[in-house]
Amino acid sequence: MKGIIGKKVGMTSIFEANGKQTACTIIEAGPCVVTQVKTEANDGYNALQIAFGDKKEKNSTKAMLTHFAKAGVSAKSVVKEMRNCDLQKSLGDTITVDIFSEGDMVSVIGTTKGKGFQGVVRRHGFSGVGEASHGQHDRQRAPGSIGGSSYPSRVFKGMRMAGQMGGDRVKVKALKVLKIFPDKNYVLVSGSVPGHNGSIVLIQK
Repeated sequence: MKGIIGKKVGMTSIFEANGKQTACTIIEAGPCVVTQVKTEANDGYNALQIAFGDKKEKNSTKAMLTHFAKAGVSAKSVVKEMRNCDLQKSLGDTITVDIFSEGDMVSVIGTTKGKGFQGVVRRHGFSGVGEASHGQHDRQRAPGSIGGSSYPSRVFKGMRMAGQMGGDRVKVKALKVLKIFPDKNYVLVSGSVPGHNGSIVLIQK
């Protein structure tokens, strides 16, 4: 596995050679710096710790500043770890979008937009009562029955009800790398990826 940290820029569409228009997401991927190399002998598993985005030193702890100093880099805002990484990198090396090629199939991990507390119509797609006539009062968007009385005398776990919507960590698989701009660190992937514009995502292959 190999990957890179990026920032979602926004969405656009491009035309392929056959004239087909494809929606895609622009991601500013890297450059990322290797801040720690974990090995089986020292840490019990193999992994690469990479960092992305600059950060003011006053907003970092002394422990993290010392950690970054070992790699010879300034304070970074995002730090993530990739286990069993195929990239042969050393401490302080830089990872760029060059690790991907056009046509590669990648997975993108991000945090979805938070929607707050939502009802069953928006959260689960319930249709509601549908009509406001025939004596209906205020039940148009109500969930309806949530369980039996004498049996089972409780609400089953996993019942679709109102609650917190969004803010979940989501992994979208099988996205195609359509185009790469190494000079701007941009990578265009097909379809949409979770999160708002400016949110942090992890691209894996």
